[in-house]
Amino acid sequence: MGRVDDVTVIEPVAERRAELAAEHPGLHAVAAPEPGLLDDAGERIGGVVLAVKPDAAEAACRALGVTGLSRLLSVAAGVPCARLEAALGGELAVVRAMPNTPALVGAGVTAMSGGSFATSHDLAWAEDVLSAVGTVVRLPERLLDAVTGLSGSGPAYFFLVAEALLEAGVQMGLARDVSRTLVIETMLGSAALLKETGRDPEALRAMVTSPAGTTAAGIRALEARAVRSAFMEAVAAATERSRNLQR
Repeated sequence: MGRVDDVTVIEPVAERRAELAAEHPGLHAVAAPEPGLLDDAGERIGGVVLAVKPDAAEAACRALGVTGLSRLLSVAAGVPCARLEAALGGELAVVRAMPNTPALVGAGVTAMSGGSFATSHDLAWAEDVLSAVGTVVRLPERLLDAVTGLSGSGPAYFFLVAEALLEAGVQMGLARDVSRTLVIETMLGSAALLKETGRDPEALRAMVTSPAGTTAAGIRALEARAVRSAFMEAVAAATERSRNLQR
């Protein structure tokens, strides 16, 4: 995991502030914006990460506007750059990001977009901060709702699949701890195979699926229940919900 230096995080949850401070010695975590916020050397803080609930984001930005910051990285879901810029006042650089929960173990993936006043230097700063907890991709802001529906909500989809497979293993006679190990390692190994080979998932699925074999029987059962379509509808529903939250 990378190191985060000279960054202030606005995080209202005390436990998370303690965790962040322990994980990143160069990071300063506070509960709320503080006028005249200074770093440990007495210098003005330039970069702030806003990690608050969406309904508190604009109020926090209004308070931050008087601290003298030069740029802000927001991980408040569903709050557009334009609204954050307006709340900050002036022409301050805003970068909006959509991380996901595997960032908690340094294995997240985050999409980020710059606002109207964000320069290439601001984007590079934000990417450097976000890369401390995983992979970062840059996208136009109009695509962040789709990111929310796919990778933002995606861990929950995987956990649901894991939950179902674990229970299926138990029903087939496996001990729960054995079933759990088999599910976790299968998911980890399959993801690694997909990433490291660079092959399409369809090709890898075909590689596992022998004609008239056991996997083919399982795939037929899944397709008969429209599992593929259900996942596509889940992403679409989460994306639409993200769009509606901004209205």
